[in-house]
Amino acid sequence: MNIKVIAFDADDTLWVNEPYFRRTEEKFCNLFSEFLPTHDIERELLKIEIGNLGLYGYGIKGFVLSMIETALRITDGQINTQAIEKILALGKELLNEPIELLEGVEQVLQSLQDKYRLVVATKGDLLDQERKLKKSNLLQYFHHIEVMSEKDDASYQKLVKHLDIQPNELLMVGNSLKSDILPVLNIGGHAIHIPYHITWVHEMVENQVEHDNFKSVTHIQEVLQYIAL
Repeated sequence: MNIKVIAFDADDTLWVNEPYFRRTEEKFCNLFSEFLPTHDIERELLKIEIGNLGLYGYGIKGFVLSMIETALRITDGQINTQAIEKILALGKELLNEPIELLEGVEQVLQSLQDKYRLVVATKGDLLDQERKLKKSNLLQYFHHIEVMSEKDDASYQKLVKHLDIQPNELLMVGNSLKSDILPVLNIGGHAIHIPYHITWVHEMVENQVEHDNFKSVTHIQEVLQYIAL
């Protein structure tokens, strides 16, 4: 591989993220358990979240707004101000969760930083992602930070152009086949998938990936086996 740039996804690739959302969702469902069973609330929240992505994008702020909308819907508009305050408190709690680096992340970045340009390619709320990067103490390793509104072919094409490289000189490392792997392969780049034990339903894909530029590993340190050092 003639790799010049290695891009890393952030959430659930560099640090823990989805378990915090799951825990918040559970607390939200408990708040309104008198109205619907948990699985019905979860289904309604997911439907509203996905429907709102085009308006709010990804991230905690959009999630909070979707929780409020879900509460209004399942209570038939009977939600009181105290309940809204509790939802807002859940959102702030989520925003203040600690940054827990996944095992081996910093060691891998240390091994690569002098040999490749390293970038973060993530999606979500810009302010929140900047906050998490700062709290992670990983900023020193990265040449560039790209926060995308959506991770699709066009977004990666834009990133490649900004970095002044060819698509086949980019290697993307991430936990989501839908967002981190398939679009990069589509434009001619390389990709390494590191599955995380929890995946948001919206990020799941059913198809198996078979591509010459694709590898799948179980731990981030295994990435080093496929990269010239």
